[in-house]
Amino acid sequence: MKSYRKELWFHLHHRMELVNITADVEDCLRESGIREGLCLVNSMHITSSVFINDDERGLHQDYAKWLERLAPHEPVSQYLHNRTGEDNGDAHLKRQVMGREVVVAVTDGRLDFGPWERIFYGEFDGRRRKRVLVKIIGE
Repeated sequence: MKSYRKELWFHLHHRMELVNITADVEDCLRESGIREGLCLVNSMHITSSVFINDDERGLHQDYAKWLERLAPHEPVSQYLHNRTGEDNGDAHLKRQVMGREVVVAVTDGRLDFGPWERIFYGEFDGRRRKRVLVKIIGE
């Protein structure tokens, strides 16, 4: 069995942003040479997420509004976590809802998606460098 590991780095300029990283993960799969197996993609930071959904602008706007209603950024004093001197208590909660990782089957050298599925990096406390791990195992 083969194993492949790569870190993708992001430095987004907005506090909250959703980025389609499917092409980046497909590049990793090509580099790996793996034809059959599993591909894990996970955020290595507790205020960002990796998830699968549709690449549709309206849906992304819906996510932004929905997440802000669930865990509004302000007032920052509403979060006990922010007593540490940070202002990202909301980002931790948003990450919990959106998830840490995805696992996608690899079949015949391709990510084995359902219709419209794409992989996204969700940033909830941006403006600094963060990384996503891509780990692929198989034959």
